[in-house]
Amino acid sequence: MTDAPLPIASPRRPNLSRRRARRRAAERRFRWYGMAAIGFALLVLVVLIGGIVRTGYGAFLATEIGIDVAFEAETIDPAGTRAPATLSDANYRTVLRKALAGAFPQVTAQRDQQALMGMLSSSADFRLRGMVLDNPSVIGTTQRVWLKASADIDTLRKADDIAVATTAGAGALQLLADGATVTLRAGPGAFTGLFADLAARRPDAVTNGRATLGSHLPGYMVETADGGLLRLTSFTANEATGDILLAPEAAPAQWFTLIVSPPEGDRRIDDRELAWYRALDAQGRVRTVFNTTLFTSADSREPELAGVRGAVVGSLLTLVICLLLSFPLGVMAAVYLEEFAPKNRWTDLIEVNINNLAAVPSIVFGLLGLAVLLGFFGMPRSAPFAGGTVLALMTLPTIIIAARAALGAVPPSIREAAMGMGASPLQTVLHHVMPLALPGILTGTIIGMARALGETAPLLMIGMVAFIVDVPGGFTDPATVLPVQIYLWADAPERAFVEKTSAAILVLLAFLVVMNLAAVILRRRFERRW
Repeated sequence: MTDAPLPIASPRRPNLSRRRARRRAAERRFRWYGMAAIGFALLVLVVLIGGIVRTGYGAFLATEIGIDVAFEAETIDPAGTRAPATLSDANYRTVLRKALAGAFPQVTAQRDQQALMGMLSSSADFRLRGMVLDNPSVIGTTQRVWLKASADIDTLRKADDIAVATTAGAGALQLLADGATVTLRAGPGAFTGLFADLAARRPDAVTNGRATLGSHLPGYMVETADGGLLRLTSFTANEATGDILLAPEAAPAQWFTLIVSPPEGDRRIDDRELAWYRALDAQGRVRTVFNTTLFTSADSREPELAGVRGAVVGSLLTLVICLLLSFPLGVMAAVYLEEFAPKNRWTDLIEVNINNLAAVPSIVFGLLGLAVLLGFFGMPRSAPFAGGTVLALMTLPTIIIAARAALGAVPPSIREAAMGMGASPLQTVLHHVMPLALPGILTGTIIGMARALGETAPLLMIGMVAFIVDVPGGFTDPATVLPVQIYLWADAPERAFVEKTSAAILVLLAFLVVMNLAAVILRRRFERRW
């Protein structure tokens, strides 16, 4: 009798469906984590770019003031010769001063006239001279000329940092003038609103029912319908005393009370300039136009005259030198190391040093340029030639690494086929491998150029931080670049340079976007899939 075999216990199988569910859940979480990371990065980018745009968009706009200018022949060309030298040397500042005096005849004090001239840019008289030189027939005529406003007036029009609360006055306003001081009376309680506002803000400014004002307090004013403006120095609930900023009518039919914040001592625009600006704006003589100066002028001490043209031209000249030096050297070095160099300890040492140089801080290359290029070779300081050479040294390792990666991505069958047809190693590389690797080489080069465009530290070391007012005309002329221009404007004390800084950042970002877009287009245009 044969014994029956014992049953063999089957191994315990894991719950495959449960493991599959956990794995799929983990994959879904991983995808969500990746999407959340990308979304967070995009949110940060939007916030960053949005903040720059919000701060810098005002720099693309400029404020202009329309002034009726009389081009008097006795001031510009007394002899009537219309000679260009005579027209160029004429005193156009006197012409401008007379035009402003015609717009504000009540402004007679020399100090006030200087402040009135300060509402216009320092280039206003040059604008008049340019008009006369371009068209001498304007001599003897009166024309409305739109002149660029000063940076403070431009900021006043763009910003919301000066608040003016307006309330219609009640009752007939009586004015009792005593020189530049005037007493204002209206119906009972005409100034109760102003009195209550000041008592709530600064109770210490009210004594025995009378408010006494100063530059540390908000501005309390009275404006008449005909454009008159009076600054109050003290008032009660029924009457007020003040100074005449713009003379009103003797008995204005309609008037308003104004509360101007912040106090005069906390703003660059004083009450006189605010009154003149409001009068010009009410007459339609203030407008906002596109700021062409931002793109047609170089740097300037005056914010309203500063532009990025000099920095843009300097950046282009510097990048040209960088490209001419780094691209051929980098490609030749990559071809040699990848295709011809023997594999030994020396080539290994060279490769390690190239990889290390790609990670060296950029300021080290600036120190190298300062010591060797300027100190030993005597290259011109603060010139695109020196700056481009320093950036080429910094970009060279990046181009070599990118070019070697592109060459290594070409299939070996291409080389074998070419050499099987009788091509020499040099012909194989030049006629077959290089054309196929060119898209990757160009992409790496453009990305390296984009990095060089945004560098500041090495250029500071070779003196490209100098204040340059002229647009460079050559590779050896003094110049600056966009990152350095941004650095200079960010350190400027004038408030108007804040929006200039953000605008220059936007221009630099536009350059970087264009260069990276070119890299993507080149790769998609020439890329081959194996």
